[in-house]
Amino acid sequence: MVLKKYNINPDLALERQKCTFDIEEIINIFDGGKEKTSQRRKIEDVVLKSGLCHDDVPEECMSLKERYENAVRKSCFFSKLMKTELQEITGIEDFETPAIRRIADALFKDISPFLLHLGMFVPTIIGQCTSEQLMIWLPKALDLQIIGGYAQTELGHGTFIRGLETTATYDADTEEFVLHTPTLTAHKWWAGGLGKTINHCIVVAQLYTKGVCYGTHLFMVQIRDLDTHMPLPGIKVGEIGPRMGFSSADNGFLGFNNFRIPRNNMLMKHAQVQKDGTYVKPARHGKLTYQTMVFVRVTLVNEAAFNLSKAVTIAVRYSAVRRQSEMRPNEPEPQILDYPTQQHKLFIGIATAHAFQLTANWLWNTFKSVLSDMKKGDVGTLPELHALSSCLKAVCTSDAALLIEQCRYACGGHGYMLSSNLPYIYSFVAATRTYEGDYTILLLQTARFLVKAWEQAEAGKTVTPTVSYISRSLKGEKNSWRSTDEGIIKSFQAVAAGKIALCVKSIRDRMKSGLDYEDAWLLTTVQLVDAAEAHCRSVILETYCNEVRRLTKSSSDNVKIVMHQLVTLYLSYWTLQRTGDLLRYSSISEKDIDFMQRQYEELLQHIRPNAVALVDAFDLRDEILHSSLGAYDGRVYERLMEQAENNPMNAEPVNQSFHKYIKPLLQGKL
Repeated sequence: MVLKKYNINPDLALERQKCTFDIEEIINIFDGGKEKTSQRRKIEDVVLKSGLCHDDVPEECMSLKERYENAVRKSCFFSKLMKTELQEITGIEDFETPAIRRIADALFKDISPFLLHLGMFVPTIIGQCTSEQLMIWLPKALDLQIIGGYAQTELGHGTFIRGLETTATYDADTEEFVLHTPTLTAHKWWAGGLGKTINHCIVVAQLYTKGVCYGTHLFMVQIRDLDTHMPLPGIKVGEIGPRMGFSSADNGFLGFNNFRIPRNNMLMKHAQVQKDGTYVKPARHGKLTYQTMVFVRVTLVNEAAFNLSKAVTIAVRYSAVRRQSEMRPNEPEPQILDYPTQQHKLFIGIATAHAFQLTANWLWNTFKSVLSDMKKGDVGTLPELHALSSCLKAVCTSDAALLIEQCRYACGGHGYMLSSNLPYIYSFVAATRTYEGDYTILLLQTARFLVKAWEQAEAGKTVTPTVSYISRSLKGEKNSWRSTDEGIIKSFQAVAAGKIALCVKSIRDRMKSGLDYEDAWLLTTVQLVDAAEAHCRSVILETYCNEVRRLTKSSSDNVKIVMHQLVTLYLSYWTLQRTGDLLRYSSISEKDIDFMQRQYEELLQHIRPNAVALVDAFDLRDEILHSSLGAYDGRVYERLMEQAENNPMNAEPVNQSFHKYIKPLLQGKL
């Protein structure tokens, strides 16, 4: 279905005339410069002119089977475009450019069955294969001679990797690994593309050789015949069934019945099994095999920002068009965007999308820096990266899901329509809170790092930059509340330090009472999750503030003003959300809180004239938004009616069920 082109809604046109800043400047900031913006737009033009976005029947009106088949069709043609025209624009080394991921949303309201091929399969090959293995598998993967997935989660285990049950036992006589699924709960579960699409899979399994288990390792496994696509003997594979979202991704299950693969199919960059079965330990650091997992968590922070930007664009544009109620008798109904309560729901979404995008970029640069250090044999910064990627993934995906749902609430009944695209966006992001590390488990992993950092600082050792506030706290530095950006950030760091201190005290007190460390830890986990979340908040606040200041140094004054308004809004919002913590760990007073409340409400009014321009600055084309409520032209009601008229249910005036059931019921003949 192709939507008609309409003239711009007058209310939306008037909103754009109010803009006080150069939209293109902000677009360039978030793209990483004018050249990156130009490259992204070229990619979008190539894909959109291909016709792949076209569906004769709205995707939400298709059956599950039809959605999957349509998604496979689009994925194949999109892959062909990537190998030809898009590769000329990006270069083969830049296949992970955010523009590729971004434009994929123009093709799929849900997601592509090929998503994990580029998202996890290829990065794992790059990060975990020897040079010899790279020469074999990387060209095939990039040229799509093979289509791969990543199978880690099992029916009975997710985040707890050490608990995975799938085994890979080395047989020295045949120089093969024997993969086996020993129990029902050992079946691989949830892997995207596994159900019907992929033919190869990177499998995480417990490595056994010479009777000894060496823990989880990665194995390249062909699961289907390349010609017939039939599962190979010894492979049990299928689709797991309907779910809240991801309906086109064919998430699957996978089991092995003593399935054999060559010895060289173990990914051996960091650990090897020799021909005679001798296990050679990782040369540098045992956690290097977690590289793919950390990479995915880093990208999910970016996903959270991108999807929130889509939701808030839809909701703000709709709120500028929708008029509701009477402020005063006999006056026109105001735009709902004029209500402070609506601004409260939405403007924090704009600021949060900015905060998460800039934090994601900062985290990505941190990730690349750590990888560079690791190549030199320095793994000292790896624990901090793991802690950062864990807590940021947890908090950003959780916050984004809540704010996307808030955007849906802000659109009233129309937000419930699938054609608004808000339910699709929400279901996608809601899943990210769980996969690749559950919210609670990831924060507890960060908490382990924080407790160790506290102990290091206590011993007089230097701690890493993101926890340097611990050293200040241990020196007895008192936090004095100041309502400036820096003052608020320092107060949030004081909150984090105070909560970490209480966790350490709680663990030690419980150990003094006779508990061992792990039991003392377990009984403190509610506080530990809270402390890790507080640490993450301080990191996001500081990063957002610093990155805006850095990136707008050469910007025009009006861009600096509006970007800083959003930063201050974000800081004020979280101050008001965490007044209890701040009262406990800083010197904030009731008078300070009243000031922050007034400042927050004033900021809503200052941002209001630029609200539509700010979401326009996300530069999201209609084909990416897929929304009857959020199109650039603002013709909400025309698009809703057009969507309804294109509904297959309206193809005939009378449904056959009337004659079959309703009419006999009315006549008493049923």
